[in-house]
Amino acid sequence: MAGQQLFNDRSDAGVRLASQLTDFQNKDVVVYAIPSGGIPVAMEVASSLKSPLDIIIVRKIPIPFEPEAGYGAVTEDGSLVLNQPLIKRLHLTESEIEKHAQDVRHEIIRRSMLYRKKLPPSPAKGKSAIIIDDGLASGYTMLAAIKSLRNRKVGEITVAIPVASGSAYDLVLPEVDRLISLIVARTSFFAVASFYQHWHDLKDQEVINLLETWRLRSIVLSK
Repeated sequence: MAGQQLFNDRSDAGVRLASQLTDFQNKDVVVYAIPSGGIPVAMEVASSLKSPLDIIIVRKIPIPFEPEAGYGAVTEDGSLVLNQPLIKRLHLTESEIEKHAQDVRHEIIRRSMLYRKKLPPSPAKGKSAIIIDDGLASGYTMLAAIKSLRNRKVGEITVAIPVASGSAYDLVLPEVDRLISLIVARTSFFAVASFYQHWHDLKDQEVINLLETWRLRSIVLSK
């Protein structure tokens, strides 16, 4: 899209996002990243705010014949959010939905076992939360992350993202205390990747390396 704002990469997006969150500095807040793309964005925010970093492992439930798209999402603690109008159009049964969700849970467990070795869960109850991803396309993975944190009895929830589709922004807005998106794209075609000059899907080892970098940085800052 000619003339649209572009982020250099996810770290650049995180730096720009952090500049809009300065009122959270010195507050009792935890920054939550949605892996994998949300981690480099959230690291910049957490570093700027001098806040703890945590993750919410959430995965979309893919449409069987169109796996790049999803009809819902599930999280590490089993929180489930479904796009009911889409489910009706797809004529999916409850047993089909449960099977698909269970397949996704297996992947979440695998990721959790890998990532939690580097980043144990932070205390959440009563603390303010900022949830970060590299962008919102449908918004349903973010809804699942919000539901998961509500279950953990956090305080206020802010969602902060570099870019969101107009429909995702409108979907998430009523569910949180605050929603910050540097770009809201109300276009017929939307892809998060199109707003980044440098973009690729992060592999497990890249995520582990990022979390190790954060762990070492936290040790240095705590001294």
